[in-house]
This record gives sequence, C-alpha cells and structure tokens, in this order.
Amino acid sequence: MTGPAWPIAALLLGYPIWWALGFGGLSVIVLAVPMAVILWRRRPIRVPHGFGLWLLLLAGYALSAMMLDELPPGTYGEFSMGRLIGWAMRLALYVSILIMVLYLGNLTERELPQLRLVRWLGVLFLTTVAGGLLGVVLPHFAFTSPVELLLPGWIGENSFVQNLIHPTAAQTQKVLGYSSPRPEAPFEWANAWGSNASVLLIWFVVGWWTYGGRGRRVLAVLVIGLAAVPVVYSLNRGLWIGLGVAVAYLIVRVGGRTRIALCGAVAAGLVAFALSPLASVFAQRLDKPHSNDVRAFTMTATVAAARHSPVIGYGNTRNALGNHRSITTGKTQWCAACGHPPLGSDGQLWLLLITQGFTGAALYVAFFLGAIRRHWADRSPIGLAGVLVMGLVLLYMFVYDGLVTPLSLYLISFALLWRNA
Repeated sequence: MTGPAWPIAALLLGYPIWWALGFGGLSVIVLAVPMAVILWRRRPIRVPHGFGLWLLLLAGYALSAMMLDELPPGTYGEFSMGRLIGWAMRLALYVSILIMVLYLGNLTERELPQLRLVRWLGVLFLTTVAGGLLGVVLPHFAFTSPVELLLPGWIGENSFVQNLIHPTAAQTQKVLGYSSPRPEAPFEWANAWGSNASVLLIWFVVGWWTYGGRGRRVLAVLVIGLAAVPVVYSLNRGLWIGLGVAVAYLIVRVGGRTRIALCGAVAAGLVAFALSPLASVFAQRLDKPHSNDVRAFTMTATVAAARHSPVIGYGNTRNALGNHRSITTGKTQWCAACGHPPLGSDGQLWLLLITQGFTGAALYVAFFLGAIRRHWADRSPIGLAGVLVMGLVLLYMFVYDGLVTPLSLYLISFALLWRNA
C-alpha cells in the first residue's frame, strides 16, 4: 500500500513473509529505519504520557553493558561474544519498538484509521491461528531461512539468535510425560505464541465482532472455534489464565445486554469444550505441573543475583549453578551440555531483574500501570480492549518474556490507547 502507514502494514500484514525470511520478530528493527526517517521529516514529534519512563528504561539498559563481564554469586560462565550479541539485540529491539510507538502516535486518523489498525491486528491473529494449527498437525515442520544461510556461524549459532531466525512450527517437549508438540509458528517460542494469541484475540474480537457485520461475525465465531485447538495443545497455562482474566474483566466492565450476551457465549463455549476431546488434554496438563519447581528455583536465584546489582543489573542473562534438585547438575568439564535455563528466562519481570536490576523492573511496571490509570475511564471498545491488554502485560511479566514479538504487540496496543485519547 502507499501512504505513510505502509511500514505498519508491512509489519502486521506481511509478518508471515518476514517469518519465512528469518526476520520474524526482528522485522520491527528493519522497519524502524524508514519509520525513523519519516518521523524526522515530520517534526515536531508528539510523545505519549509515560514516554520519560521508557527513555529511562532504555538509558538503564544501555548502562547495564558495564556489567556484562561481571558474574553474580550462584552463577557460572565467562564473558563471551554471545552475551554481547544478546545485549545488543535487546537494545536494538527496545529502541525500534519505541520508534514504532512514536510513529503510530504521529499518524493521523486519516492516514491510519483506528479500526484499520485493529483489523490488521486481527489479520495477524488469523496468521497466528494458522501457525498454531500447523504446529499441531505438522509439529516437526521447519526450514532454514535465507537470513540463517547468510549469517556467519558465530552469530547464527547463538541460541538466542537461532530461535529468532530458524522458522519452526512447534516446540516438542515432554510436558505430559511424553513428547508433546507446543505450537509456536509464526513466532519465536511456544510461550511467545501463547502471549501473542491472547493479545491478538482481543483485537480480533474488537475488529471482527464488535465493529463487524454479519459476515465478519460468522467468520469470527468459526476462527475462534478453530483457535481453541492450538490454544489447548499449546499446554500453556499462562495463556489459559490470561483468557480467564480477560473474560472476567469484560463481564465486570461491560453492562446491560452486552454482559448477558457475553455470559451466554462463555457458557455455550464451556459446554462445547467440556464435550470435546480437548477437555482431556486440558485436564492432563493441569495434573502435570512439571515446570513449577524449575520456575521457583530460577525465580529465587534471579532475585538473589539481582540484589548484587540492584540499580543497573547485569546487562544479560546468566546461568545458575545446578537446578532445583541438586547443585551438581550444572555445566562441568565432562558435561559441557549440562546446565540450567538462564536466569531471566521465565518471564519479563525476571529478565528485567537480571538485566536491569530492580530499577528497570520498577520502570517497566510503572509505564504500564500509568497507561491503565490514564485510560481506565475510556469505555469505548478500543479503550476497554487496550486497558485489558495493559493488565495482561503485568500478568504475563511473571511467566512470559516480553521480547521479542510480545513486546511489539504490547506497545502497539499502548499506541492504540494513546491514539484513542
């Protein structure tokens, strides 16, 4: 499309192509370049309330580079190029996402109508459902992307980079006691798929049901029914809790016939779900909370490490010594592959604590809490949906990493609230 909204269209509508090329979540970095150029030419630039908090968050992350060579107690590992690459990529993503928010907020309603942006997010939800079904049906589907072929091995083989540039349909894990595919296409991790699916579902309902005609509403019901399959097979408890919170929030905040209709739709959906084969998969996952002990260990170790650098953190993740069972399970000379998930890998809050200390975590929370406070009175469909997403951001920070794609969607939702005001 032509016009100044083309970078946003390229990001949301063209996301499957970015994923296939190997850019995926990194596409926002590529598109931030033309956005920055266009913004510069359109000066003066409007900024949202809370902009200073995000700038402080960025400044703190830049300063955290001074600690990349440091090792907090209870962790192991020497400074490596991979640690520096991870820090640099996160910084590029934080800056690019900020540029994207400013770009969205400086487009006029004529250049990019709110409803069009909401419906573009709905299209990305369709892509997410298709990717989730692919992960259920063909869990081993994967291919080498062009970016992966072009990158030198010392960059492409970094585990963080590899997850971003190597397209896969699903992660296969022994969550239920046997190998279970967890959909992740077209995103970087199964947990990213869960977070993104819930946020995009909210905007899909607004654009395709609330503001949709009969045809769009029929399509919305069919798509949401199909989405239930990968949602359940994702075995993603955080996603399930998020959807439950979303339903409860809407029941409380809407009124009249809308509340009655919503309660009826939820009741019908629960009955259909209970009678379907999906109910048994759901029950099996609840009976096997295998990751609880692992998460408790890494969270405790992350807080302990953050106390030794509470203001600027350590710039990147660190590996813990041992795991929740024994101190002897860490990396050794005779078992280089042994180890434990990095501290900060269990949610954006814990990532902020290890990378930016308690200061960074406080700034992140304050930014999204401020958005909720400022826009709580906006009872339009976009206002209600945007505040709901801001609430989910604060819920998901305990269980999901915000980087890479989830944070982009969080901040697009923030931009929708800003534009709505």
